[in-house]
Amino acid sequence: MARQKTRLSETAAARWVLPGAIAAVAASFTAAVGATITDIGPWYQALVQPEWAPPTWLFGPAWTVIFMLCTMSGVTAWMATRTRGGGEAIIGLFALNGFLNLLWSFLFFRMHRPDYAALEVGILWSSIAALIVVTWRVSRPASLLLLPYLAWVSFAAMLNRAIVELNSPF
Repeated sequence: MARQKTRLSETAAARWVLPGAIAAVAASFTAAVGATITDIGPWYQALVQPEWAPPTWLFGPAWTVIFMLCTMSGVTAWMATRTRGGGEAIIGLFALNGFLNLLWSFLFFRMHRPDYAALEVGILWSSIAALIVVTWRVSRPASLLLLPYLAWVSFAAMLNRAIVELNSPF
């Protein structure tokens, strides 16, 4: 009986290897592109920040944790889907969210348009909320793994709005 349980555990773990590797590569690629878009140089340093803005060094570790949680969520949800179409929908929503995440960074840091980014962050936030709702239907743990991401983007939206108010016009 113990040998059978061990084989089942090994089989379950092996099922996670390929999806986990693919999700980790996708998340790492998105994070790397985001890092190249994000320039915390003279322009950003010159912006007036609200008193409650976190130090810039905190953003890297925060996003690292968020991308790890998103990876775990995506794999968990994908593994829990019962149909190919359901799995494709999950992957599509995560891909759309990754694009929206990069678009926000591009608008804010590359175009120097926090005002446009403040509008786009609502769409990004909505895509995270949609991911939470959709993943909840197939895997509650996958959905719960996205809550820190939603909280961080909620905070980032408030910070973005404050930066717009303190530094307008752009």
